[in-house]
Amino acid sequence: MRDLYQAQRAMRAMRRAALQRGVVAVLDVGSSKIACLVLRFEAEVPREDGLGALAGQSQFRVIGAATTRARGMRFGEVDAMQETERAIRTAVQAAQKMAQTRVDHVIACFSGARPRSYGLAGDVQILDGQVSEQDVARVLAACDVPDFGPGREVLHAHPVNFAIDHRSGFTDPRGHVGNRLATDMHLLTIDTQAVQNLIYCIRRCDLEIAGFASSAYVSGLSSLVEDEQELGAACIDIGGGSTGISVFIKKHMIFAETIRLGGDHVTLDISKGLQVPLATAERMKTIHGGVQATGMDDREMIEIGGDSGDWEKDRRRVSRTELIGIMRPRVEEIFEEARAILDAAGFDQLPSQQIVLTGGGSQIPGLDLLAARILGQSVRLGRPLRVQGLPQVATGAPFSATVGLCLFAANPQDEWWDFEIPAERYPARSLRRAVKWFKDNW
Repeated sequence: MRDLYQAQRAMRAMRRAALQRGVVAVLDVGSSKIACLVLRFEAEVPREDGLGALAGQSQFRVIGAATTRARGMRFGEVDAMQETERAIRTAVQAAQKMAQTRVDHVIACFSGARPRSYGLAGDVQILDGQVSEQDVARVLAACDVPDFGPGREVLHAHPVNFAIDHRSGFTDPRGHVGNRLATDMHLLTIDTQAVQNLIYCIRRCDLEIAGFASSAYVSGLSSLVEDEQELGAACIDIGGGSTGISVFIKKHMIFAETIRLGGDHVTLDISKGLQVPLATAERMKTIHGGVQATGMDDREMIEIGGDSGDWEKDRRRVSRTELIGIMRPRVEEIFEEARAILDAAGFDQLPSQQIVLTGGGSQIPGLDLLAARILGQSVRLGRPLRVQGLPQVATGAPFSATVGLCLFAANPQDEWWDFEIPAERYPARSLRRAVKWFKDNW
């Protein structure tokens, strides 16, 4: 745990140094595309010396942007090292060329690595009757970290709530008077091997890593409006190879999970069902696809096209109803898995059950109506927030994680390693875990 703490602090320091130089790149490594944005920071970077200090607004502008097709990625994880490395290099070099500047540091996000959420709690006696920075560090160290097993490491560790005696709901308890300080912390662990493979590919491109984030987390940051983050909402980011689910309340992420299904699986079903190449299946899904059939769709015929040399096969036509019949079962499967995950997480206990769909896969016509039937009534399609300098092509739902990563780079939330925790007080592992802890706390 101490090695992890030091590694994360080193990344934070690297990020701070990159921001002080004024330029940093963000890299969204997905299953279907790799996107790179180069950011120039135009305002003074806020200090990072403890709770609340990271919340200052750093003004930035996108000065370079590039995307390339993801190669060597599967389920949001690296499958073929050399192909992934080439794709990352292509995206970064193109973004640097547009920005006309060299970038040495990147902050990356990824959608795989099997994230797991834990809710932790800790409490300590306040030393001098008034909460100090040291008390905050002590209460975070008092949290019982679960034994999440070998081969996994912590990606995010956010304190999401503080309580002083019987008063709860503090975001920054420093300076308040009381006897006992308690905290709730959300811990997100990932598969070590998956993230190490990605780190290897990025470093092979002569880049230093100044931070990591989960795609499910940053998609929620960019797609949920302020009220949704405050009152309770889930963001479902339907990517190419996987679907990320994150739950927010009180402007903090309290749960994240990934489903190893996405838009590419819908394309594969069309390819197999109609016996057409994947490129043709993707075109049909994009132009003619949908999940809600109407009486008109029987009469709308889609010419498959092709160049196999077999005239009969190349001139085949299918109705839109048939195409929808192939696509709908897979989309239903994704939403049913999402419903099961949200139920297990206790999402129905939150004051608001708003669900926001985003990601490239959310663009299928009729998806929000089908989602409302399976997930609940409060479903909307989400697009990322607008940020300065962002090209028009990168303002749609497929770029939610990329834009969210910009917000994460500029204004990261406090994490456990932002505090000077005494070496003898590193959290001790225990088997106690509380997956549905926020039911009792909110």
